[in-house]
Parts: sequence; structure tokens; C-alpha cells
Amino acid sequence: MAYIDLGVDEHEFPGITGPMRFRPETAQPLNMLAEILLRAPHSLPPGERELIAAYVSGLNECTFCCSSHSAFAAVQLDAGMSLVDKVRADLDSAQVSPKLRALLHIAGAVQQSGRAVTAELIDAARAEGADDVEIHDTVLIAAAFCMFNRYVDGLGTFAPQRPEDYLPMASRIVEQGYGV
Repeated sequence: MAYIDLGVDEHEFPGITGPMRFRPETAQPLNMLAEILLRAPHSLPPGERELIAAYVSGLNECTFCCSSHSAFAAVQLDAGMSLVDKVRADLDSAQVSPKLRALLHIAGAVQQSGRAVTAELIDAARAEGADDVEIHDTVLIAAAFCMFNRYVDGLGTFAPQRPEDYLPMASRIVEQGYGV
């Protein structure tokens, strides 16, 4: 049960969806940010951007965000959940492009601290073909998900435990977006 009364059934509105229903005036800009970062036209496909969100959420041990964004990534990546699981378990041996691997290393550094991002990490991403927009957006996705993770866990929201419970949300996000 959430730490505050969100005024919703937590099983019907798990994770971030409950707090967003509770404060729609703050939900709107947060959803707009997620929509821009994860779904707007970009050189990185939406599945890869969702994978960055899932990776950071996993590092932060945020069950709801990790599970939901893992599902969102999986339905948009050819290799599906097996790739998401491999990235989360062992990034360096996962079958992702060298550019995505370098960007995920940047995201992991952001999760630790913004100051953990080094010129070497940036240079490594550039050497693999990442441009400044991709690097910028990777840092912002990682930073935003640190905030989203703390929002969800800081309010003690409910997170379904079964991965299949996240598939309807994944279908909705892919079809409709983040509610903007």
C-alpha cells in the first residue's frame, strides 16, 4: 500500500500511474518529458531508449519502472525480453551495437552520479558513432529515470510481480504514448 492515500485502487493504477492520477497537474509535464525522450522522432529507436530507461531503473532497483520499461523495450526490440534481460544481467556481453553499449555505460554512470560521467565515456560513445543529441538524451533519460524511480519508490507504490502483468501497459504505451 502506498505511503499516502492516492485515491485510486493501487492494483488498477500501479507504480507511477497512481501518483500521476493523484496530481494530474504534475503528471502532464512528466508524461510530456517521457513522450519526448522515449517516443519522439530520434536517431535511436524507441526500443533502445526504453532499454536505457529499464537499465537505469534496474540499477536503481525500482521494480515497477524496471519491469514496465523492460516490457516497453521488449515489445519494440527484435530480440525481445531475452535481450533486455541480458543487458540488465551483463551489459558487456549483451548483443547490442557498440554505440548502444557505450550509451548504456554513460547511463549507468549517470545513475551513480552525474559526476561519474567522464570525458572517456563520452569519447568512447562518440568513437562508436554517437552524436551529441544521442549523448545528451541518454544522460537526460538516465537522470529522468533516477527521478521517476525515486518518485515511485519514495511513495511506496504497488508494483506487480509477474512480468506478464506489464504487457498490457506496454501495448498501450506503444499504441498511444505517454498520455500527452
